[in-house]
Amino acid sequence: MIKSKLIICLLFFTYLLLPTAGTFAQIIQEEPVKLKALLLHQNEWSKKNVFKVQKVKKSIIFLPLKINYWKTTGSFGININQVSFSDNWSSGGVNSVSFGGLLNYKTEYNKEGMNFASELQLRYGKLKNQGQLERKTNDRIFFDNKAAASLSKNWSFFGSISFESQFDLGFTYKKDSKGNETKKQISGFFSPGYITESFGFEYKPEKYFSLRIGTGTARQTFMVDTSLYKDNPKNFGVPVGKIFRNELAFQLVVNFDKEIAQNLNLKSRYLMFTAYEKIRSIDQRLDITLTAKVNKLVNVTLNGTALYDDDFSGKIQSSQGMALGILFKMPR
Repeated sequence: MIKSKLIICLLFFTYLLLPTAGTFAQIIQEEPVKLKALLLHQNEWSKKNVFKVQKVKKSIIFLPLKINYWKTTGSFGININQVSFSDNWSSGGVNSVSFGGLLNYKTEYNKEGMNFASELQLRYGKLKNQGQLERKTNDRIFFDNKAAASLSKNWSFFGSISFESQFDLGFTYKKDSKGNETKKQISGFFSPGYITESFGFEYKPEKYFSLRIGTGTARQTFMVDTSLYKDNPKNFGVPVGKIFRNELAFQLVVNFDKEIAQNLNLKSRYLMFTAYEKIRSIDQRLDITLTAKVNKLVNVTLNGTALYDDDFSGKIQSSQGMALGILFKMPR
């Protein structure tokens, strides 16, 4: 009797230690078992129920993301300058007013070794001083398109086409015997106008620097106004009475565009063109623009151009200008 009571107490104590009541309910209903058999039964239950691995299916979420292979930049600027003096101003001076505007736009596509770049530059400015005829301070239309296929890390094969001309009439100024200022027209829109097709190899070790070697280049020079030869005997190389002239040539184009310091950008382009029919005559042009950002809208721009064109003059031509004005950029 005492032995039976001890067995019942032992079974009850074991029941409190087991994880589930269902397992022990089965043990209580059975005949008294040995402790060793009970422990073996507990181990078998743990292996079957505690360390259970189950695969869980998860759905994959695809985000609607797209890669944009196009990069577009642009800027538009305008500057106005006006000065006036009274008739009795002791320091002297000339009343004047000037304005200028520019538009730069560039878009570029890069994907899997293929590159396409298109650049448009429009510039125009005028100056009017009291007692003088108005003059242009800037006038240029430049549109360049290039496609290239990568050959190696730094070298590509390219093909390009570009157009260059001006908006307004161009004049030379002189004074007659009475001291009055006179002007003669020497250029105009599409007089001259240049269309250049070129193919060759491009070297681009950095994003801000590139060198085009145009081994196969053709340039058409247009003179729509056939009367300009009267004041410009060379007529920009176009035969008198003709509208255009075609040349086969070798061409080099060097481009540099980099932020050389904080809020300071340097952009330059050098062009060398030599026709195969007169290899010793080399046309060259260098354009440099330095832009300093004052704040989000105001910029200071310093630009200069050096040009040698044997079809117009045997001397180096140059121009320089500085402007403080409003410049809108995109993306901002």
